[in-house]
Amino acid sequence: MSKRLTDPQKTFYGTNGYILGLPPVFTPQQVKGLNDGLDEVMKLLRPDEDSKEIREWHESSRFLYDICTNEDILDYVEDILGPDFYLWGSNFFIKPPRSNSTVGWHQDTYYWPLEPKISATVWLALDDVDEQNAAMRVIPGSHKAGLLKHSRSSATDSVLTLECEQGQFREDAAVSFNLKAGQISIHDDKLVHGSPANLSDRRRAGLTIRYSSTIVKCDLSVNPYFKTYLCRGTDEYKHNPVGTVPTQNYARLERKHISVEEAGVSAERKLGLVK
Repeated sequence: MSKRLTDPQKTFYGTNGYILGLPPVFTPQQVKGLNDGLDEVMKLLRPDEDSKEIREWHESSRFLYDICTNEDILDYVEDILGPDFYLWGSNFFIKPPRSNSTVGWHQDTYYWPLEPKISATVWLALDDVDEQNAAMRVIPGSHKAGLLKHSRSSATDSVLTLECEQGQFREDAAVSFNLKAGQISIHDDKLVHGSPANLSDRRRAGLTIRYSSTIVKCDLSVNPYFKTYLCRGTDEYKHNPVGTVPTQNYARLERKHISVEEAGVSAERKLGLVK
């Protein structure tokens, strides 16, 4: 039986690849605590780093681990992925006011050496997010198209170098992920999405949290640093390394991060993404 989502909501997710309009997971007072914690984590960055480096720090900071394993969030994810799933990724995406930085159209699954492709991302808003301060935009139903062609480009303001090639979907069908602080959205790993520049006077901060079914295996030859944390159920497959729950409230994660993009063309070729 469902724990949080209604049958129509689950049907909508299956058809469109995302879910919006969920009640807030965190109260305004709790959101203040989340932002206070973010301030503490940001203090751990080195002078040449920005918030994008706060990636998989749930492995080192109990503050972030506790957010990622929040029971209300896990209830929603269980309704989508089923009773057996693990946490493996987290990343802050923060666009300061008047920032030209964009995120080009892409599919998350293109970046991840994971098979089969049964993963979901929770986007937790730490600020109110709308079209004015660069809310994420998605192409409904694009997760059903399979893996689209991506190409490398450094001639944009996008934080990504791998983006969907044009002409594979209708950009005018895009839906904006407007959220109040404390709300979450959830989207399928194959859903095409991106975000524009933040030309407003307001910050746009969100934490993405990645979960996968226990049947999903990481190609450790591409990312040997991959760690999982079982959130619900059992892991009868035992495909992946298991991480250690952190004990320090705020701590850096001192290790490399390897996606398909970071591993380069050789990884894309190995995974059959290029010839």
